[in-house]
Amino acid sequence: MLQEGISKGAVVIPTEPVKSLKRVERQVLIKFTNALIGWLVPLFIVIVWQIAGSLGWLNPILLPTPLEIWNEFVLLTSTGELIHHLGISSWRALLGFLLGGGLGLAAGLWVGFSYKAERLVDPSLQMLRTLPHLAIAPLFILWFGFGETSKILLIAKGSFFPLYVNTFLGIRSVDNRLFDVARVLQFSRWDLIRRLIVPASLPNIFLGIRLSIGVAWLGLVVAELMGSSSGIGYIINDARSFSWTTVVFVGIIVFALVGKLSDSLVKWLEGRLLRWRDSYKGGGRS
Repeated sequence: MLQEGISKGAVVIPTEPVKSLKRVERQVLIKFTNALIGWLVPLFIVIVWQIAGSLGWLNPILLPTPLEIWNEFVLLTSTGELIHHLGISSWRALLGFLLGGGLGLAAGLWVGFSYKAERLVDPSLQMLRTLPHLAIAPLFILWFGFGETSKILLIAKGSFFPLYVNTFLGIRSVDNRLFDVARVLQFSRWDLIRRLIVPASLPNIFLGIRLSIGVAWLGLVVAELMGSSSGIGYIINDARSFSWTTVVFVGIIVFALVGKLSDSLVKWLEGRLLRWRDSYKGGGRS
């Protein structure tokens, strides 16, 4: 409905679209400001690091300056070596995450919906969850050799448990009052799962996905450092042997950036799918 006009006989300007446009602009400005605030600490560290290195306060072999690391990054990228190894590492991480995360999601759903399955399976899985990557990696190499199988299974092992635990907790954390509502609405068991339990568990499931992706990259580092002839971990290990510290830093930064990018992608997807959720954003305006 048109609420205001300039004058009689003049073109009437609706106020609601103007308010909506201003609200969108304000939200964009807030997001942009938050992104800038998030970069303040890293930028400050890089500037101080560069100044200290330029003044000769740092050992260039142990801690090269950010400018030297950037030059090494540009060189490795221009030759195509970095892109080649990053593609191999990303493929390994993806396969390991899909295998381990998929099994973790399925196991979490099974155990979450069944108390008998919880008593049967959960104690053993919780015991296996505490096994560190470095302890089990030699066993995987003995069983499967230095090929791709051992690396993907090691990544899958790490990706399994965060998604399993969070899926299980998400299902068991559904409010009992929602089940009372479901009984009043006469939901069938399938409707109960599809329209109540799974949607209520999605925040925990997405948290598990984000944690599983992070652990997948950690498992990839362990797998490639233990024995590999390709991948970012191989570049880091090879550079360590020759004391090429700039290359080591390039590999570490690439791992961090790709891990952050994958996490941000899942976080964006979570925000799109869970727009109905009204959660606490953090108090105060300071």
